[in-house]
Amino acid sequence: MDKICLASPHMSEEGFEMKYVEEAFKTNWIAPLGKNVDEFENEVAARIGVDSAVALNSGTSAIHLALKAAGVKHGDTVFCQSLTFSATVNPILYLNAVPVFIDSDYKSWNMNPDALEKAFEKYDPKAVIVVHLYGLSADLNRICEICRKHNVALIEDAAESLGTKYKGKYTGTFGDYGVFSFNGNKIITTSGGGMIVSKNRDMTAKIRFWSTQSRENERYYQHLEIGYNYRMSNVLAGIGRGQLQVLNQRIEKKRYIFEFYKNELNHLDNIELMPINDWNEPNCWLSCMLLKGRTRPLDIILELEKNNIESRHVWKPMHMQPIFSGYDYVGGNVSEELFENGVCLPSDTKMSDDDLRRVCNVIKGI
Repeated sequence: MDKICLASPHMSEEGFEMKYVEEAFKTNWIAPLGKNVDEFENEVAARIGVDSAVALNSGTSAIHLALKAAGVKHGDTVFCQSLTFSATVNPILYLNAVPVFIDSDYKSWNMNPDALEKAFEKYDPKAVIVVHLYGLSADLNRICEICRKHNVALIEDAAESLGTKYKGKYTGTFGDYGVFSFNGNKIITTSGGGMIVSKNRDMTAKIRFWSTQSRENERYYQHLEIGYNYRMSNVLAGIGRGQLQVLNQRIEKKRYIFEFYKNELNHLDNIELMPINDWNEPNCWLSCMLLKGRTRPLDIILELEKNNIESRHVWKPMHMQPIFSGYDYVGGNVSEELFENGVCLPSDTKMSDDDLRRVCNVIKGI
């Protein structure tokens, strides 16, 4: 049986990516910067409606520099959603700051605004990082309101949610900074890469400066600040420009996959698909389900593996990770229950209906 992947790179059938990559080769712009980088930034910014963007070598780099831009320093507290990938948290430690983890809610699978409000009763953070998990937007109205009330910077980890809308507006554009990832498994990819977006042009200019080794505008190399080698390659940015042209198609297919699973599986008593709220227009990057019966996620994952089908547990919450066990956590047990009962289903945009039926038949058989 052919392998069915969870989510793999999907280059355009039209070959849009090669046009920009070949242009980089023909013009000898195989350097870290060039026209593709500039245009990719402009095209993403125009697509989601922000003033400026900086293309970087990873989403992790983008979170790091967003935290730095928010003024996070040694010893500062940063509130961070617990149900996420470790890349959301690691940059907090890069800056020797202190994470405090916030629980999720069942309504959105993302940061619980009530738990966030409760955390403000205990701490005075420098920033808040909210995640739009699996392409589902968090409850942004409440979270933004809470951050404004406490005058705290909001960073949106939209690594998984490019193209997702909350009440008609794109995720990544609500906070002070939005972060995207173009890793190989994301809805569009540059192989490896990320981007930070903001309405604050002055600060994105500063981020661009930091990301190119903080080189001062002098004829010789002069540095007054610590810098980072974080910029995106001109070749990879060319892939991104081509991928951006098929983003709508990828979102459409991801939503089709989710609806297929919903129609085939949601009627089963012990399965519940991830929530889609009235205010949410998700990109459905990964379609996920919760198990409510005796069947456990590992049962599903192992049986799918026997049929050469890739699936995955829902993210293990950060407050349950050994490396982060010494940091505080605010909330209940929602994120733990989502992890203990959740399965990420194959959501590869190259899947056929036969592939989708194959996945569903294995699950129904269990």
